[in-house]
Amino acid sequence: MDLRKLKTLIDLVSESNISELEITEAEGKVRIVKGGVAAPVQYVQAVATPATGPAIAPAPAAAGAPAAAPAEAASTGHAIKSPMVGTFYRSSSPGAPAFAEIGSQVKEGDTVCIIEAMKILNEIEADKSGTVTQILAENGQAVEYGQPLFIIE
Repeated sequence: MDLRKLKTLIDLVSESNISELEITEAEGKVRIVKGGVAAPVQYVQAVATPATGPAIAPAPAAAGAPAAAPAEAASTGHAIKSPMVGTFYRSSSPGAPAFAEIGSQVKEGDTVCIIEAMKILNEIEADKSGTVTQILAENGQAVEYGQPLFIIE
């Protein structure tokens, strides 16, 4: 989509009393949401792939996971962060005990959780020895790359 056209759409939304505008064209999809301070703009461009035809790239999350930020800011210690996007699991199977609990001692290299990504179970190891003081993700919760999972002191 042309940058001038995009600017015109943003101006149109800001000057009108509508709060959201979404337009889909052959080149891609644009979603403009009027907010309190700034109007976030999402632009998704169509990408042609030879084998499967046109595909739409995923739009970035509007305000992803602000819930983990306050917990991280209030905590002291070392954060074990997610090395990938996936689903967080505290144990190897539903009935098994958790790899790490609050107050448990972990050594560098100990498995603290599993993240399932694309049907592959990836064991996440502690990158520092210490005591687990906080568990910042819920069992079965989707986690993002770089999201803090545990705090170790």
